Amino acid sequence: MPDCSDSVSVTDAVVLPVYNEASTVGDVLESLRAVFDGIVIVVDDGSTDGSKQVLGARKDIVSVCHMNNRGYGRSLADGLDMARAVGATRIVTMDCDGQHEPAHIPAFLEALADADIVSGSRYLVGSEVVGAAPEGRRAVNARVSAEIRQVTGWSITDAFCGFKAYRADALERLHLTESGYAMPLELWAQAWHAGLRVIEMPVERIYFDGDRSFGEDLDDPEHRLAYYMRVWQRALAEEV
Repeated sequence: MPDCSDSVSVTDAVVLPVYNEASTVGDVLESLRAVFDGIVIVVDDGSTDGSKQVLGARKDIVSVCHMNNRGYGRSLADGLDMARAVGATRIVTMDCDGQHEPAHIPAFLEALADADIVSGSRYLVGSEVVGAAPEGRRAVNARVSAEIRQVTGWSITDAFCGFKAYRADALERLHLTESGYAMPLELWAQAWHAGLRVIEMPVERIYFDGDRSFGEDLDDPEHRLAYYMRVWQRALAEEV
C-alpha cells in the first residue's frame, strides 16, 4: 500500500454509504485506514444486519445514522454535506462492498489539482477486471454513458462508478435531491450545467455479488434504464 502522508491532509474526507454491509464494512475500513488518515464519514442508511454494531465499535470514524432506509443517493448527499460541515476541502466517495480499492485515494485527491470531479471508471484502459460484470448492468451503464457523452461532450465511460473525488467548493454549486440509485445522473447533469471540470481515472472492475438487488422493480434492466433516463432528463431541464 502507498504511503499517503504527503498527499492527504486533515481537510480531506472519505464518505462511505452503508446499507446492510456488516460482512464487508470492517475490512473496507481497515484497508482505508492503511492509506488514509483524514476524516472518514460513514452513513448507515437504516441497516438491519449488524452494520451498526460494527460501526459503533470504531472510534476513528464519524457516523451518520438514518433511522430508516432513505436511499443510496440520499446517503451520499448527507455524507457530502457532513464532510463540508466539518471543513473538508477535498472529498472522496467510495462503496463499502469491497469493490473499490482504497489505495487509489491519494491519486484521486492529487488529480483534483486539475479537476472539480475525478470519477473512477471500470472501463478504461488500465482498469483491471476481477469477476464478471452482469450483462444487464454493463449494457445499461454503456447506454447511459453514451447519452452523457452525447449531451456534455465529456469522455465519460462509466456513469455509475461510486468511487469519486470532489473539490468541496465545486459541490457548493450543486443541489442534489435524488434519493435513489439515479443520483449520479442528477450529479452529471448539474455538473455540466455548472461548467465543472470532470475527468476519469481507471479503477478495478470487481464483481463479487452479481445477484445484488436494486429493489422494487429496478432489477429489470429496462425499468432501471427508464428510471435513470427520467432523472437525467429532469435534471437537464432544471437550472442549478
